[in-house]
Amino acid sequence: MKDQKKFRCRFPLIRSGPFITLWTGQSLAMITSEIVQFSLIWWLTDSYRSATVVSWATLSALLPRAVLNPVIGVLVDRWNRRSILVISHIAIILAMAFLGYIFQTDNDPVVTIFIIIFICAISKSFQSPAMLSSTSLMVPAEHIPRVAGLNQLIQGIMRIVSPSLGAILLLKFPMSGIVMVDIAGASLGLISLLFVMIPKPEKTSGQKSCFSGRNLVFQDIMEGIRYIRNWPGAVEMLGISTTVNFLSCPAFMLVSLLITGHFGGDEKMFGTISAAIGMGMICGGILLSLWSGFRRPMITSLMGVIGMACALLITGIIPSYADEVATISMFTGGFMIPVSMAPIQALVQKSVEPELQGRVLSLMDWISSIISPVSLAIAGPVYDELGSQIWYIGSGVLALLIGSAAFFSQKIRDFGDPRYLASESKTPDRCKRTIA
Repeated sequence: MKDQKKFRCRFPLIRSGPFITLWTGQSLAMITSEIVQFSLIWWLTDSYRSATVVSWATLSALLPRAVLNPVIGVLVDRWNRRSILVISHIAIILAMAFLGYIFQTDNDPVVTIFIIIFICAISKSFQSPAMLSSTSLMVPAEHIPRVAGLNQLIQGIMRIVSPSLGAILLLKFPMSGIVMVDIAGASLGLISLLFVMIPKPEKTSGQKSCFSGRNLVFQDIMEGIRYIRNWPGAVEMLGISTTVNFLSCPAFMLVSLLITGHFGGDEKMFGTISAAIGMGMICGGILLSLWSGFRRPMITSLMGVIGMACALLITGIIPSYADEVATISMFTGGFMIPVSMAPIQALVQKSVEPELQGRVLSLMDWISSIISPVSLAIAGPVYDELGSQIWYIGSGVLALLIGSAAFFSQKIRDFGDPRYLASESKTPDRCKRTIA
């Protein structure tokens, strides 16, 4: 009996039937979509052998998120979130079905592929904030950090599963058949929505006074910006998160250059280290799904930043023959990704009013989506001129200094502390102060 009670305490989300149904369906749709996207990019690489074609395909996938996210966040807050998820899945199903037809009938479908990738990217840009902002409406606040850990777990699974399954599918089936995997995944996501009702956030009277009858998209975006700006500690937190993302993004995305340039490794070592990063993300996600972190979320997040910084620094300073150490350090870096990111995501979901979560989450994701390409563009020449190790050493040292210095700021340490949040004003009051 005691063991049963302990089990319930440790896995309380199992009892949240509707949310588990929704989360499972959306997660499967994400995984299948990532598998097909990997297959599609590799097919373009192998078929056209053109950096321009691959660059345009990547740009088609990134552009909607980088440009439209602030507007999408506003629309998610305005519209029914269940309807958004339903429409986005239907759009992906129709787009992929058309792409399958094009692969069977068109000998040069590259332009159509760019358009389909763009349409699917728009749909996914709606799905993410709609799902994240629905979590706080369906899950008790004390369990939201565990959900954030599960979301990071899925990211780790996608990092491992997508390349391997995508490669297997390319060996066994034509692209016209592979797109059916995405159709099946989107269908599962759609079916899960048939059994779930997502509660609608209530519009507070304070919120109405913020708009003052000028209910325009631009003003809603500005409302999200004002919310972040007037939330004590939020600007500092966002600055740390953006800077660390700028430093770490090339280290994890351009790891192939480190392997070939410094370690003299081959595709086997690349696969091993990529799998180590993914396994680290999975283990970190599992940890946070069982343990929601310290009472003050920023303490957990900053420990993740410092741990990641140490892992990158070690990777940069080890000699070329220490490939086993590199595997362990990159596993540690992958482990620290969810430890540093999940508490912040959960904090926003717990603290921000549901009717504002779409735009706040989208604005934060928008900043991240802009900074990543910038860091990659800068890291490329650095890698070419100074070697890949320099970026790992520099990013490790800077992230270590940032994470350590943040511990000395009470404003940052207390950001998200339940006691601290309880004493803060709510959003409508902030809006009134700003507009007045």
